[in-house]
Amino acid sequence: MLLALARGDIADYVGALFLVYIILILIRVLMSWIPRMPYNPALRAVLDFIVETTDPYLNLFRRIIPPIGGGFGLDLSPMIGIIVLYILRGLVVALIAG
Repeated sequence: MLLALARGDIADYVGALFLVYIILILIRVLMSWIPRMPYNPALRAVLDFIVETTDPYLNLFRRIIPPIGGGFGLDLSPMIGIIVLYILRGLVVALIAG
């Protein structure tokens, strides 16, 4: 029994992947508000995964717009990154769905 995927199904999957990445960025932002996380190997592995997954994308925007302010700089890269992802998500899903 073969299951065929329609273009709409593929568009839904791609849209879901964009949404997962946006959620990872939001978790990354929340992590930055907690100064000290208690050490737990499992928690550390999850947090390191989130940082290693989101930082390459966010660093693209950090090169263009560095954090604003002094020692407690306001990093706008997550906000800009999420806006760009929403725009790309809309374009890519619309192109796939046809």
